[in-house]
Amino acid sequence: MIKKILKSVREYKKATILTPFFVALEVVLEVIIPILMSVIIDDGIEKGNINVVLMIGGILVIAAILSLIFGALSGRYAAVASSGFAKNLRHDMYYKIQDYSFSNIEKFSSSSLVTRLTTDVNNVQMAYQMVTRIAVRAPMMLLFSLLMVITVSPKLAIIFAIVAPILGFVLIYIANRAHPLFEGVFRTYDELNNGVQENVRGIRVVKAYVQEEHEIKKFNKVSDKIYNDFLKAEKLVALNNPIMRLCIYSSILLVSWFGAHFVVNGVLTSGELTSVITYAAQILNSLMMLSMVYVTCIISLPSIERIVEVLEEVPDIKNPKKAIDTVKDGSIVFDNVSFSYVNDADKLSLKNINLAIKSGEVIGIIGGIGSSKSTLVNLIPRLYDVFEGSVKVGGVDVRDYDIETLRNSVSVVLQKNVLFSGTILENLRWGDKNAPIDEVRKVCDIACCNEFIDKFPLGYDTYIDQGGTNVSGGQRQRLCIARALLKKPKILILDDSTSAVDTKTDALIRKSFKEYIPEVTKIIIAQRISSVEDCDRVIVLDNGEVDAFDTPKNLLKHNKIYQEVYNSQVKGSDSDE
Repeated sequence: MIKKILKSVREYKKATILTPFFVALEVVLEVIIPILMSVIIDDGIEKGNINVVLMIGGILVIAAILSLIFGALSGRYAAVASSGFAKNLRHDMYYKIQDYSFSNIEKFSSSSLVTRLTTDVNNVQMAYQMVTRIAVRAPMMLLFSLLMVITVSPKLAIIFAIVAPILGFVLIYIANRAHPLFEGVFRTYDELNNGVQENVRGIRVVKAYVQEEHEIKKFNKVSDKIYNDFLKAEKLVALNNPIMRLCIYSSILLVSWFGAHFVVNGVLTSGELTSVITYAAQILNSLMMLSMVYVTCIISLPSIERIVEVLEEVPDIKNPKKAIDTVKDGSIVFDNVSFSYVNDADKLSLKNINLAIKSGEVIGIIGGIGSSKSTLVNLIPRLYDVFEGSVKVGGVDVRDYDIETLRNSVSVVLQKNVLFSGTILENLRWGDKNAPIDEVRKVCDIACCNEFIDKFPLGYDTYIDQGGTNVSGGQRQRLCIARALLKKPKILILDDSTSAVDTKTDALIRKSFKEYIPEVTKIIIAQRISSVEDCDRVIVLDNGEVDAFDTPKNLLKHNKIYQEVYNSQVKGSDSDE
């Protein structure tokens, strides 16, 4: 697990190595300083030798300055290494997520992925900085100071031999109890982020139904859960500090008590006792720093596990070894296709689908809610893979294509239309980043966009707010259609993409399709019968199965589902008039 995330260090290996190097130099100098102080006291002050005081004092000043410089350098390189590591970790996770299929993303949820890219990476960054600096400094200081105490007075060293195991036992106890609590906290963070995102996205609905208080209660419930879980974990971790201080002060008192007796009895000199007390402070401060590192690692370990889950997740959809990079035409064949979102034969969303669509045909799809209309078309650009059977585009199984080639040949305007923050032109050029403005205007004519774009004061340079909230639903749908057309696809799929457009504009768009892109296979999922009644053929889906596939004229004569939809909409509207 640790090995996996350390691959993200990369170009920051130098800073990572230099950090403990300068820490080591700093520690060596800090360990030497008490010896120099001891010499000044014993050989200088007590003997009245001013030359020793000046000479050793000068060395002491130089050692202190060098220690300060090495400490500053270690801090600088630790910051560079940890920040760079976090940057690479976010980069690797984000790029990994781009390779995910829809099913991979659904496994984590978008809010959980956001938490892992932010909160979890920040936790790991802090732990990494402490590990490269303090986790090196503390053991070295502990070891060298302990060796110096043993050299000066082995009897006083016994005190630390008793204190260390007690402290170690306490740390292990705290770690074992706190780790599962922090794991639960980060899972609750996912829930909190999901609620906040949902609330922000649907803020208009919240206000329209005056449900602010309900949403606040939901937020407070999750927020309180995080508070209570964190409180339990922090209370446990907080035990570390008083126990640590108890050990520190007890050790210093014992060292001072026994050391004073040793000085009186002539076993130790005053300078040696001073140095031992200084080393005692260094040893105990090292133990305190180790406990801080330990606690930070306890907190970061669940974050590391969550990050590794993202990095080790295997995308369901991969490029084949010998991928085909050309799509011949827009013909589509479903050959005995079944599909399950959970890869379970007992939970199929599509069952035994057999369809043959010619290149350039205009195909409509209708069916009730939950009849798997969107699921069917999502298999064409290989947003999901089939459970059984095969889907062929241009005579080739979609699993044999290079994914980028296939998806560039199949433009999908999804049910949930998404525009990104930026200008209208920038959004449209998602279809082709190098498209000249004349070509952009042409696809906007086909999608009936220019009629409202030209009315904006800035035209194509009009800024779109995040999610396209400053344009209407119908305008957003038409911009998404234009963006899809700019890809020059062989297959164009409209997944209920004109539901917010009035019937007149809907008819104009379909008319433009026939005039300007007759060679493109067009698949139109619609709830309105008027959107599919001039299609070449219509697929009628019922509970994940093809109930009928024929011309609208024949379906109106022979298919019960089509007749019901037609009568409820066409005859219903006539009677209303």
